[in-house]
Amino acid sequence: MTNSPIEAINVEPRLLCGPGPANISPDVLAALSKPLLGHLDPDMFEILTELAAMTARVYQRDEGDGVTLPISATGTSGMEAGIAALVEPGSTVIIGVNGYFGRRLVEIANRYHANVVEVEADWGQAVTNEALLEALAANPDARLMAVVHAETSSGVRHDLAELGEAMKDNDTFLMADCVTALGGIEVALSAWGVDYAYSCSQKCLAMSPGMSPISISQRAVDFMRSQPKPNTFYLDPQLLEAYWLTRPPAYHHTLPSPLVFGLHEALREVLNEGLEARWARHAEAGAYLQAAMAERNMELLADPAHQLPQLTAVLVPEGIDGAGVQKQMLREHGIEIGGGLPGAPAMWRFGLMGYNANTATADKVLAAFDAVMADAPTLAAA
Repeated sequence: MTNSPIEAINVEPRLLCGPGPANISPDVLAALSKPLLGHLDPDMFEILTELAAMTARVYQRDEGDGVTLPISATGTSGMEAGIAALVEPGSTVIIGVNGYFGRRLVEIANRYHANVVEVEADWGQAVTNEALLEALAANPDARLMAVVHAETSSGVRHDLAELGEAMKDNDTFLMADCVTALGGIEVALSAWGVDYAYSCSQKCLAMSPGMSPISISQRAVDFMRSQPKPNTFYLDPQLLEAYWLTRPPAYHHTLPSPLVFGLHEALREVLNEGLEARWARHAEAGAYLQAAMAERNMELLADPAHQLPQLTAVLVPEGIDGAGVQKQMLREHGIEIGGGLPGAPAMWRFGLMGYNANTATADKVLAAFDAVMADAPTLAAA
C-alpha cells in the first residue's frame, strides 16, 4: 500500500444539451460557492422566506393560496411528497401515462397502495383530457388526478390549463409534474386550479440538481392538515412548512445552504428576465432547433400540436447507431445529448433549457451533430 497523494478530480466543461441538467450562468455558479450558513442561522431564515416567495411567483401561485417551497432533494422527491401526503391505501388515483415519468408516478402510487387507474397514450402523443375526464366520471370518488405537464422522456406537452378548467368544481385534487416545464413554458397554478405541483432545479430554472420546488393549493393544505401523518418524515409538507415558513422555525433537517443560494440566484434571474420573456426565449430556441432538424429530414417524436420547445425528441434513423452518435458528440465535441429511456423508441433528446435556451447554443449543437452524422453510417457498420 502506497502513501502517494490522491489527485483532485478534474472535470472538463461540457455543453449540457440533453434532458437535464443544463448549464448554469456564471452568477448561479458563483452563488453555489458563497460561504456556508448554518441551517439554524437567523440570516438563513430570511433567505428561506424570500426564496419561497420567489418560487411561488415563478409557479404563479397566488399569495394566500397555499404553500410553496423547495424540498432539499431532487425532483422525484417532490413527486413522492405529493402522493405521500394526498393518497392513502385504497385511494383511487387517476394517472395520465404517455412516457417514462407518467410510469414513475404509477410506480410510486402503487407503493403507497393506491388504487391506480392508468389512462395511456402512445409515445409522442398527449394523453387526451377527454380520456382523463372519462376516467374521472367512471371513478367519481378519485382522490387524485395526476398528469405530466412536460414529459421529459418524449418532449410532449399536456394541455394542463384545459384540464384544470374542466376540474374546477371537482373534489378530486389535480397534480402536475412540472419538472421540465417550470421556467420554460407557461405554468399558472392558481389560475389553472392545480392543487399540487413539483419541479426540479436543474432544467429550465438552470441551477444544479438537488432542489425540488413544490407548490400546494390552500384546499390541498387544508386536507393534509385534516389527515393522519403521512408515512414519510423527510417529505412531509407540513414539517417542511414548519421549518421553511413558520417563525420561529421548527428544525427539520440540515439544509444544504449552497443549493439554497444557487436556487435563489437562479430564480432571481428568472424573475428579472420576466416570465413571458423567458418563455418566449425558450419558444424561439426550440422552434429554431426543430426547424433545423426537419431540414435535415429528421423525424420528431412528439405530436406537433403538443411539442415542447425546451425538449426535442428526434427519432434515430434506421441503420444509425444512436448511442454511438451520442458518445462521439460528447467525446469529440464536448456536447451532451440524451438518448431514450427504457421502453421508448430509439431517439435522441435535445434540451435547450434555461441558460442554454438560445439560437447560438442551438447552432453549436447542430454543427456538432452534422459533423458526427457525416460519420454515422460508419459508426453503425462498426
